[in-house]
Amino acid sequence: MTVRSRNHLTVSGRTGGPVVMLAHGFGCDQNMWRLVVPLLERDFTVVVFDHVGAGRSELSAWSKERYSTLEGYAADVLEICRELALGPVTFVGHSVSAMMGVLAAAREPEAFAQLVLLAPSPCFIDDPAAGYRGGFSAEDINELLGSLDANYLGWSGAMAPVIMGNPERPELGAELTNSFCRTDPDIARVFARVTFLSDNRDDLSKVTVPTLVAQCSNDAIAPPEVGAFVQSRIAGSRLVTLNATGHCPQLAAPEETAAAITEFVTAER
Repeated sequence: MTVRSRNHLTVSGRTGGPVVMLAHGFGCDQNMWRLVVPLLERDFTVVVFDHVGAGRSELSAWSKERYSTLEGYAADVLEICRELALGPVTFVGHSVSAMMGVLAAAREPEAFAQLVLLAPSPCFIDDPAAGYRGGFSAEDINELLGSLDANYLGWSGAMAPVIMGNPERPELGAELTNSFCRTDPDIARVFARVTFLSDNRDDLSKVTVPTLVAQCSNDAIAPPEVGAFVQSRIAGSRLVTLNATGHCPQLAAPEETAAAITEFVTAER
């Protein structure tokens, strides 16, 4: 299979413009960017894709061996960059994909013009000894993963609205729930462990490309301390707190999300 079919690559927007690559988070697919893409297409070449195991990717390409760590996903990102041959890209990684971008940029910085880390978390588990707050205790995460293992569909219905936030807009939580439920449960179980058990705090200092850390004003998954930590560990990076609430601003506040990306890309060029 080709890289394009493996990750169901879609390229649109301004031909010859700066390239913005949008990477989705756990339980999602490229459809999560559908409200942001039209706002970016006017100025940029926009690339969206599905992580292997999600959306319309080639499920036969998924293996537990490759995708049991974020390194497998970071390798895919670099392969996509080489396949497209569009020059250095601005990689926008949402949630767990932010750390995929960090790993990829640390490995091959020449492939990236910039990074935008949207609602990132390098480690979800608190580390009191290091003075780090990730938002969850180890017991919290173990309980979360145990619940997911026992009843994935039930877990999705309970957790997706919490992750999405914005309870006054229940249609957003319902959309994320449906996205979670479309994911193969066996793949989701592995990806959840990669997402919630990875610790990439030490990788942040390896990033050398211009970076924007964009956090939400009220996020149950990535509290403000996390965004501040990420910004403090990436030299020269910028931190912006969006007015958007919840963990998925590309759905809850697409205009604000697109504006933050556009402002950063254009200001750095």
